[in-house]
This record gives sequence, C-alpha cells and structure tokens, in this order.
Amino acid sequence: MVRITKVHTGGGDGGETSLVDGTRVGKEHPRVSIYGTIDEANSSIGIVRAIINGNLKFSVPDTRIVEADRMLGIIQQELFDVGAECACPPGGVPEQMSIIGVEAGERLVEEMDYMLKDLQPLSSFILPTGNLMVAHLHMARTIVRRAERETCTLRDEVRDEVVSYLNRLSDHCFVLSRWLTGEEGETLWTPLGKR
Repeated sequence: MVRITKVHTGGGDGGETSLVDGTRVGKEHPRVSIYGTIDEANSSIGIVRAIINGNLKFSVPDTRIVEADRMLGIIQQELFDVGAECACPPGGVPEQMSIIGVEAGERLVEEMDYMLKDLQPLSSFILPTGNLMVAHLHMARTIVRRAERETCTLRDEVRDEVVSYLNRLSDHCFVLSRWLTGEEGETLWTPLGKR
C-alpha cells in the first residue's frame, strides 16, 4: 500500500523524477509523459464524475447517469493501475504490484456493446459538444487517445494489454458520450463543401 506523508520533497526541482523502482529520469522522459497523460485522462474523467454527482439535472434517464458513474469509477481505478505500470522501467514491475489483464479491455467492449444497443448509427462525425458530461467525455477521449499514442512510442517496453486498454477506453469515452446525450442531441460535422 502506498503511504504518502509529504508531497513537496524537492526531489524534482532539478527536472528529474523517480520511477517506481527508484530509477531517476528526466521529466521529459517518454515514460513520464505516458503516466502524466494517463493521470490527466483520469482527472478529466473525475470532472465527469463530479458533474454526474453535482445534483445537476440532465435530460438523460437517471439509470444511465448511475451506470455511467459506476463504469467511470472502475475506469479511474484502472487508470491508476495502468499509470503505475507505465511508471516502471521495462521488466521492473514489482512482484506485489497487480497489473490489468485482457479482461479489463474485454469489459470495456461489453459495456460499449450494451450502450450501442440504445444508439442510432452515425451518418457523420460528431462535434465534441453537448451537455457538460458529454463535452468533458470528449475531452477525456482525446486525452486517452494521446496517452495511447505516447504509449506506442515505447511499444517494445509496454505490454500490449496497456495499449489495447487505452485504445478501447478512448472508444468507450466516445460511446458513453453519445449514450449520455440528452434532448440537446448530437451536433454532426458538416463537411466544408456542404455548409
């Protein structure tokens, strides 16, 4: 279990930070970028959950709101798992550390299939807008996609399950954003020659 008693250690004042095993690397290191972007995605999802739990009224069934919060709560936990794994050097995951497996990505696919049953097929791309939950889910989707791209820069040093999970999570955020779209509807992109 992690025990944090002091956040301001000063150890990073010179532009370096420690990986999980204590290895010192520059803060510009690709591995630091990866877990930093994963943390950013997690924070963005946290905003969606704060909106969900903020007693705002949306024109979306309450059952969907509750289910979305449940799904996102699990995802936030998994993002910490993925970020912690990415903060380890190749082959340096401590024995006591649990890592996500293929079942996490499979669950995301099952949840997407469940939500897609309620949605009409798209005839165009969607502009990232809508109610507050939807707009922030689009932001989370793009941050997760960036985390995936950054992870691919270390493809030989990161497990395939991590890349797959991030790929599916970005899709999940997109489907969830559509599922939580209420009466405001979706704003479709109109190509330049047609607007």
